[in-house]
Amino acid sequence: MKIATFNVNGIGSRLPALLQWLAETQPDVACLQELKAPQEKFPELDIRAAGYAPIWHGQKSWNGVAILTRVDTVGEPQELQRGLPGDPEDEQSRYIEAAVNGILVACLYLPNGNPAPGPKFDYKLKWFARLHKRAQELIDSGAPVVLCGDYNVMPTELDVYKPERWVDDALFRPETRAAFHELVAQGWLDALRATHPDQVIYTFWDYFRDAYGRNAGLRIDHLLLSPKLAPHLKAAGVDREVRGREKPSDHAPTWVELDWPA
Repeated sequence: MKIATFNVNGIGSRLPALLQWLAETQPDVACLQELKAPQEKFPELDIRAAGYAPIWHGQKSWNGVAILTRVDTVGEPQELQRGLPGDPEDEQSRYIEAAVNGILVACLYLPNGNPAPGPKFDYKLKWFARLHKRAQELIDSGAPVVLCGDYNVMPTELDVYKPERWVDDALFRPETRAAFHELVAQGWLDALRATHPDQVIYTFWDYFRDAYGRNAGLRIDHLLLSPKLAPHLKAAGVDREVRGREKPSDHAPTWVELDWPA
């Protein structure tokens, strides 16, 4: 079973690229972030025509998350949770959960937090604290869970090109990295780093200054596996070449393969 996460950076403008990637790689589950589309503008018919069943949480111009499941292998997703619990006044579309083929799939788009310090960074840390609480509940449930998406965190210096240039950025500040490590310490497995412990491997390259051509990237898209699911990890990787295509997202799809029966 293959589960992927992909920040599409606008599903309207990136739909052809998304459909091409789905056709080529055929993940059983694809978690999307940054839809940048209101609920009614999500291209459900196109996604279903490609063989996938979607659930999504849209928002005009910003944010937005979705979970797509390959119908012929894992069936339709069963939505469990929309929005991250803990703040009823938070209207940003950043979190969705579904049951898929016996696995709980949580798709998230953690706030960027820049400029830091400031209100946006405060919101990022508060959102992280709410994620900690929900993630601990998922761990305590004993369920097989994958917690995946764009975390907007580079956990270590290995995860960022020229880390000395990022010390004041919200994605790399000590508070942000500490929050990520606290999350992992609950018992989650960082699948990509577990399978590539010493490798420089990125999931994001800025559009400016030929960042992709220079491989001046960041690893900010993560798939965390619960203790119940971690022993089933077979492989993890990044579809780096997708970032080099015409009119790409600034992220590349990141994925895990599990020895979990469809």
